[in-house]
Amino acid sequence: MRKFTCLLIVFLSGFFGAYAQSFSVSGNVTDENGMPLLGVNVIVKNESRGTTTDFDGNYTVDDISQGDVLQFSYLGFQTQEITVVDQRTIDVTLLTDSEALDEVVVIGYGTQSKKEVTGAVSVVGSQTIEDLNPVRVEQALQGTVPGVNITSTSGSPGSASTISIRGISTNGNNNPLILVDGNVIEDLSVINPKDIESINVLKDATAGIYGVRAANGVILITTKSGAYNADLTVELDAYTGIQETTRKLPLLDATEYAVIVNEAYAAAGENPPYPNFRNLGQGTNWQDEVFTTAPISDINLNVSGGGEKSKYSFGASYFNQDGIVGSGKSEYDRLTARMNYNLEIIENLKINVSGIYTNSNRSTLAENALGSVLFNAVNMNPNLSVFDENGEYTLAEGLGNEVINPLAQIANTYNDTEINKISGVGGLEYTLWDKLTAKTQFQFNYSEVDGKSFAPEVFYGSGKVFNVDRNNVTENFDIYRDYTWDNFLTYDDSFGDHNLKVLLGMSVFKTQGELSSLTGFELPTNDYESASIEDAVEVQDAYQNGGDFFDSRLLSYFSRLQYNYRGKYLFSALIRRDGSTAFGPENKFGWFPSGSVGWVISDEEFLADSEILSFLKLRGSYGIIGNDRIPAFRFVSLLNGEGTYVFDNELVFGKAGGALGNPEIKWEKQKTLDIGLDARFFDNKLDITMDYFKRRTEDLLVVSQVSGILGVGAPGAAPPVINGGIVENKGLEFSIGYNQAVNDDFQFNINYNMTALDNEVIFVDSDNAFLTGGSFGIGQEPPSRMEAGEPLGYFYGLQTDGLFQTQEEINASSQPDAFPGDLRFVDQNGDGMIDTDDRVNIGDPIPDFTMGLNLGFTYKNFDFNAYAFASIGNDIVRNYERNQPNTNRTNSYLGRWTGAGSTDSFPRVTIGANTNNLFSDFYVEDGSYLRMQNIQLGYTLDSDLVNNTGVEKFRIYASVNNAFTLTEYQGYDPSASSGDPIGGGIDQGFYPVPRVYMLGINLKF
Repeated sequence: MRKFTCLLIVFLSGFFGAYAQSFSVSGNVTDENGMPLLGVNVIVKNESRGTTTDFDGNYTVDDISQGDVLQFSYLGFQTQEITVVDQRTIDVTLLTDSEALDEVVVIGYGTQSKKEVTGAVSVVGSQTIEDLNPVRVEQALQGTVPGVNITSTSGSPGSASTISIRGISTNGNNNPLILVDGNVIEDLSVINPKDIESINVLKDATAGIYGVRAANGVILITTKSGAYNADLTVELDAYTGIQETTRKLPLLDATEYAVIVNEAYAAAGENPPYPNFRNLGQGTNWQDEVFTTAPISDINLNVSGGGEKSKYSFGASYFNQDGIVGSGKSEYDRLTARMNYNLEIIENLKINVSGIYTNSNRSTLAENALGSVLFNAVNMNPNLSVFDENGEYTLAEGLGNEVINPLAQIANTYNDTEINKISGVGGLEYTLWDKLTAKTQFQFNYSEVDGKSFAPEVFYGSGKVFNVDRNNVTENFDIYRDYTWDNFLTYDDSFGDHNLKVLLGMSVFKTQGELSSLTGFELPTNDYESASIEDAVEVQDAYQNGGDFFDSRLLSYFSRLQYNYRGKYLFSALIRRDGSTAFGPENKFGWFPSGSVGWVISDEEFLADSEILSFLKLRGSYGIIGNDRIPAFRFVSLLNGEGTYVFDNELVFGKAGGALGNPEIKWEKQKTLDIGLDARFFDNKLDITMDYFKRRTEDLLVVSQVSGILGVGAPGAAPPVINGGIVENKGLEFSIGYNQAVNDDFQFNINYNMTALDNEVIFVDSDNAFLTGGSFGIGQEPPSRMEAGEPLGYFYGLQTDGLFQTQEEINASSQPDAFPGDLRFVDQNGDGMIDTDDRVNIGDPIPDFTMGLNLGFTYKNFDFNAYAFASIGNDIVRNYERNQPNTNRTNSYLGRWTGAGSTDSFPRVTIGANTNNLFSDFYVEDGSYLRMQNIQLGYTLDSDLVNNTGVEKFRIYASVNNAFTLTEYQGYDPSASSGDPIGGGIDQGFYPVPRVYMLGINLKF
């Protein structure tokens, strides 16, 4: 960078020496409220040179002569032209363009001024992303976009998140369609947040222009692309930081543990195992042993600019994150390279090319399940040390078959995955004549996933299910590829007060995958580095019965008509015909229409003179969107089941029936209604948006739960997919924002949004009229259900009514086998006994309300931002306790029942037979929480201090991500979820999202 700066200084010195008769013009560009504008194009009219304003609205244009005309242009504002006489400083205030309002929105296969948008669209700009400084792209949506909920499936490095828009509509895939520069991207971990210019979220029927994959909403990501007539700009962003866990569970120490265990044994008539418990002290804190502080860092470089007929942007980044659990065995790094180039080759012919390459490496531990590292740390006996007297890892004896020494587990875990992915977009656009444009665009993704896991021969304790008698190595190599070819004709015309735009298009999509997975047993060495399939005595192929290849295709035709009269009365209609290989010949194609209208009330004469109201628009939309998110060709039965038999004492591998086909399956349909209101007041300082929405998903594509007598329980077999359900989501969205420049030194903004959601299953077609999912404890029935009249994935279990205090209460109850101090279950059907028929709805993992709040201000060179998110009404199942006689517990057990009247909330402890471990509302907790997502304070050096060094902008900042969480939930993280529609919200030792302290810089040259 020093060499670059020196070269720049030398270059500029020679430049000014050669053109001494010219001079530079500098200044500042603001809006009507005095807010500085970033990215305003400042060009010398009729020439292909100029610059753009920086973060503070400052600019400098060199080689200016008297008589030159400076042109200031910015989307949403009126262009201004100023003739230079002999001024060296020109400050400009841009006025809002009432025709374009203040924002251009990406709506799908095009853009539209926000004033004319008739759908429910939310926008997250690059400034918001910079303020939040997210580790993953999804985090920029949490709390900033109403109706969008982000659920972390894990806080481990490189882990994925689940995105839902306006609720959960299906028990299958609820992920929205994500496009980056028009290209379908399934995994957002490959995208560097610093490369993003804007994120647009389509939430209603207008998303139907993208067809079958848009049923759960659409997220459109636009990466940085440079600007026309702009100087070369180099931007460097970097940060380094430290991560830590936000919480550790309040577990019993060695002495407290011994007291509880002694009492449990005594209650069953057994001798207490810790007679000298007073001398045990604190013991081993297993959470302290597995948790650690971990580094995180990121560096990004972006180069952009453009001429009269071209613009470009190139970026590169490197991100590295270590895990806060199991240092060295939980980590992630990502290298990305990106390019964007647009060129007008000849008059009326343009080309656009963009590409992203990503290389990532991830190491993982067992998490979020029985046997995970944190599950073991929570349940491990605090009286055991990490190592025994021989220096070996201590065996976890007497703790059940699943709990093992978590440090030994970490040391013997080897799971590594490398992903190489390249994504590209290439398009040609030709203007046939002024009003008609043709465009063709090709997109592709190619990924190679190379994985290796090794299980050394290891003994964790007697009878442990995780003991490894034969060491083994598994090597995976998967290839994924997809292609999209889009073709459009766009007619755009205005005649008098009428404005018309018509889009005709077709799209072809194909995705393929080749999968391989080999496991080798009995390797000659017991170490990871030398472990290889070639050296194994026995090799098993995970795909020996088939299923190692998939192929899915879509063919679509679509049309959209947009019309407005005087920009005041708005109308849009679209229709799409999709064909999918997921369905049979009779149901392969489906028609999906939608329409929307809008009325810009503020343009009416009766509001024209309002000094309070700046803008008011009423809008509504309704449409039908199809969904085919099931594997291809499920309308036919597959011969990929396991057919392994013994003939003459030899194993013979054959084929057997696999997944059963259903030739009658057809499109899942989502009927979506949205009614919205957009308003701005006080010269656009106050912004309010409200939406009512209702989504009804019919002909739900579900895997039926049928009797094993049909053969679906055999290895490799699966039940058929059927159209078997109806789910309804309805709710309200509200957002309000206010921004004001108090004076030249101080500006502030505040934004709040809220979503209220009601989810209900209307109908389920299955043998029992319900579907189940999730897991709790050992050997118990699934705790989650999908059933008519209830929320999707609600918790189904026994309801408690305090504790039995005396034997007399037990004698008068429906639980004759209970003991004083046991949970009292409610006999729901009044038949005099407690059984599975007494289970009811005891919780809902879907929040009733989600909220976001942003506070920000700038004072002179300082800037501050804080973002918070709240989830209210969601429940969580506490399933990280093993409930074995000798496993550890939380300090809640210090308030256990010890005698009549001692408590009515926490049952007795015992190793004897009891029903307290049955799934009930005792294990369901309120998971509501308020999280401070990000706090950031920055300082930008005065331009006078850095301009002489060739630096245009120098900003330093400090920030904290996931600063704190307020919740009554006892577990690690109230945002815990598997992400499954049926079975989500069950905490089995969730890897918490870390708190991150960052120190960073933003440089611009």
